[in-house]
Amino acid sequence: MANHKSSKKRILVTAKKNAVNTSRRSAVKTTTKKALAAIETGDKTAAVNAVRIAESKIMKSVGKIMPKKRAARKVSRLAKKVAKIA
Repeated sequence: MANHKSSKKRILVTAKKNAVNTSRRSAVKTTTKKALAAIETGDKTAAVNAVRIAESKIMKSVGKIMPKKRAARKVSRLAKKVAKIA
C-alpha cells in the first residue's frame, strides 16, 4: 500500500480515470452493437441514424480510449455496411 500522500492521491485519480474510461468503452461498444443491429434489420433510415450516433461516440473517444486510426477504421466499416443496404 502507498505511504506517501502523492501516491495515495495517484491511486484515487487512477481509479476515477479507470471508471470513466470503462464507461466510455462500454458506451462505444453499445452504440456500435445498436448500429449493427439496425443494419441487420435492413431499414436504411434507422441504420443511418444509428451509425451517425455510433460515429459520434467513436470519434469522441479518440485520444482517450482508442487511437485515431482504429476509430476511423470502425467508422469506415459501419459506413460501408450501411452503403450496402439497398
